[in-house]
Amino acid sequence: MTTYAELPNLTVTSSTAVHYAYRDTGGEGVPLVLLQHFRGTLDNWDPALVDELASDRRVVAFDNVGVAGSDGVPPHTAAGMAAGALAFLDAMDMERVDLLGFSIGSFVAQEMALARPDALNKVVLASSAPKGAPGMHGWAPEVIGAVGVPVPSPEDYLGVFFAKSDTSQTAGKEVLGRIYSRSEDRDAPTSWALRMAQYDAVCEWGIPNLGLLERLTAMELPIFVANGDSDPMILPRYSYLLAGLLPDARIKIYPDAAHGFLFQHHREFAADVETFLRS
Repeated sequence: MTTYAELPNLTVTSSTAVHYAYRDTGGEGVPLVLLQHFRGTLDNWDPALVDELASDRRVVAFDNVGVAGSDGVPPHTAAGMAAGALAFLDAMDMERVDLLGFSIGSFVAQEMALARPDALNKVVLASSAPKGAPGMHGWAPEVIGAVGVPVPSPEDYLGVFFAKSDTSQTAGKEVLGRIYSRSEDRDAPTSWALRMAQYDAVCEWGIPNLGLLERLTAMELPIFVANGDSDPMILPRYSYLLAGLLPDARIKIYPDAAHGFLFQHHREFAADVETFLRS
């Protein structure tokens, strides 16, 4: 089997004339579509996680509108990003998919679940929070200072995506090694305009509005909510809030882990996702 790090970058054109960059593992069954984190590209997925997820199913990762290898103007709201993601599904002739949304990708997944629930089978929300939750307006200064600079450093990445323990930091360095193992045909870098648009989307998502929490009652799909116990970017309490308000949700918090818990615990997380999708 071709590993994620070896997959070619492919392109598909939507009815809106956007050329989307994507990678497709080509497995069988209902596709699992991945929605990436803030400023993330095809090459910011941990190949080890994708390979674990793809061991028994088709997994597709893509750059949304205006991200890296995909053209177009990046939307400034999660709802706009969801529209771009749905246009990608249409361009790929995917009538029904499972979703795994990570960080800002989990906001996009929620909007997709509301806009077109019949296109989705099950949803995984990693490092997530509901729209309008108190305390979610923007991120802590040390977080945006790390991931919001023009060129984040490996040290910045480790400080936000992994816990402070030696175990988690060591795991983070291993993840970085895997992410940068691909030396040819890497995805295009993201632009500063993309950074600004996505942070606008993060801030818009976090404007306090308790009335918006009622939207969660419309998400009747089975949903798996997961996070690390030390995530400084989206605190675990928001995962509990999200799972508690969803009609059909289960939750798991991974120990000694931060925002990148799904990479640090890639085998365990992939097994949990597979169990959830097959249940």
